[in-house]
Parts: sequence; C-alpha cells; structure tokens
Amino acid sequence: MKYTEEHEWLVTEGDIVTVGITKHAAEQLGDVVFVELPEVGTEITKDEEVVVIESVKAASDILAPLDGEIVEVNDAIVDAPSKVNDDPEGEAWFFKVKPSDLSPMDDYMDEAAYKDFIG
Repeated sequence: MKYTEEHEWLVTEGDIVTVGITKHAAEQLGDVVFVELPEVGTEITKDEEVVVIESVKAASDILAPLDGEIVEVNDAIVDAPSKVNDDPEGEAWFFKVKPSDLSPMDDYMDEAAYKDFIG
C-alpha cells in the first residue's frame, strides 16, 4: 500500500491501482453523507479532481493520483456513504484505475512514512 500527501491510499494489483482515502482522512472529514464517483471509462489526469465527497463537516475533492482510465467504481459507497467511515482502507475503496504509467507510484509514501507524515 502506498500513500499520498492528500491522504489517499493506493494498492497495485497487476496493472490496476485501487484508490481510496485513509482512515486519518475519514476521521478528519467526520460522517460522510455523499460521494460522487467518476464514470467507468473516464480518462483522468494526475492531480485533477476526480471524486467529490461531502461530510457533515466539509466538502472535499479527491485528486487523481495517476494518469489513466477508470476501470471500476465502488457504487456501494454512493448508495451508503457511511461505509467510508466504517472501512476507509478496505471495503470503501473509491475507484480502480489502469494507469498509463506506474512510475509515479515510486514517489508515494509507504506506511511508515505516511505515519510520520500525519504524526
């Protein structure tokens, strides 16, 4: 698992990367009440807004961590946004992307570095 400074986690499985938000981010947001995900097939560009998430505290955008194509989205969190609070680093993943280049993954933090970052 890799982590971004925007509090996203990324897991690579073959040539697909699953993206979600960290437990820390979910705690900072408070109770999530709305999630808007991109459409499957959408081409995304690193650092562009790709997901809208709203909580009782704030609205926030999730940025694309990589360039690529959205190949799957987690409709379960659209139907039940509170899942993001219940299991942010598991069942409440946001989307899966087929990156055009995996090399940016090398720039992201491992778990120890992320814990230092939020510490």
